[in-house]
Amino acid sequence: MTAESGLVVVDKSAGMTSHDVVARVRKLAGTRKVGHAGTLDPMATGVLVLGINRATRLLGHLMLTEKSYDATVRLGVATTTDDAEGEVTVSASAAGIDEPTIRAAFAEFVGDIEQVPTAVSAIKVDGKRAYQRVRDGEDVELAARPVTIHALEVHDVRRDGEHVDADISVRCSSGTYIRAIARDAGAMLQVGGHLTALRRTAVGPYDLSWARTLETLGETFDLVPIADAARATFPGRDLDETQAADVRVGRALDVDLDALTAVFAPDGEFLALYEPRDGVARATAVFV
Repeated sequence: MTAESGLVVVDKSAGMTSHDVVARVRKLAGTRKVGHAGTLDPMATGVLVLGINRATRLLGHLMLTEKSYDATVRLGVATTTDDAEGEVTVSASAAGIDEPTIRAAFAEFVGDIEQVPTAVSAIKVDGKRAYQRVRDGEDVELAARPVTIHALEVHDVRRDGEHVDADISVRCSSGTYIRAIARDAGAMLQVGGHLTALRRTAVGPYDLSWARTLETLGETFDLVPIADAARATFPGRDLDETQAADVRVGRALDVDLDALTAVFAPDGEFLALYEPRDGVARATAVFV
């Protein structure tokens, strides 16, 4: 049986690509129309939001939301990939760096910053993914991009010989690379740094309490209906029958909206996303 339209929130296990997860969910859902909001590296675990059928069109809007992560940064070693899967490029003793200095270094990243993405990212350079250029032996230099780190908390600092491991939590804008924070913190402290563990704990309103492993989904396919997903993700506006009829054909609405808003028919059916534009509410995406 083919699943209806909605979101599936997966707790991805380590070792799988995001594409692997999509392939598994396609089989479970009985449809090819499956996409995901925001790639997770194979080494990373945690929240991966997938859209099924019509809900795939919600994903581009979900990707604009903030995300949260738990991570472990190892100071004293830098790698080609800014994580534990790369080759070591720098090795220096971090034993002499005290904890207040480490905490102060991470605090420097909070706020609106310019971040150079990791070279092994999926960003395209002249039509080719950056990570593929790195694998092909090319030197890749990416331009800095504006990102926002809303909060960064250092939970624990542990010493392992010449290395220091820092457990951190980050709440940030979409497009932020946690590996780049590890790299830049290590560079700031002049000892190198890379990521040894990464777990995404939330994408927008979807945290780990929503997430199910693929094994659990194989037993019970837990779908968040598209109307529920829209209400959880965006401000909502309930319309009357006349307004709903206008929305079905994409007409502008004479209503006051403050932001991108999910609009609903009187019976609760999710109709569209509307946004304030030119003094009225105009359709961004219609789902009926």
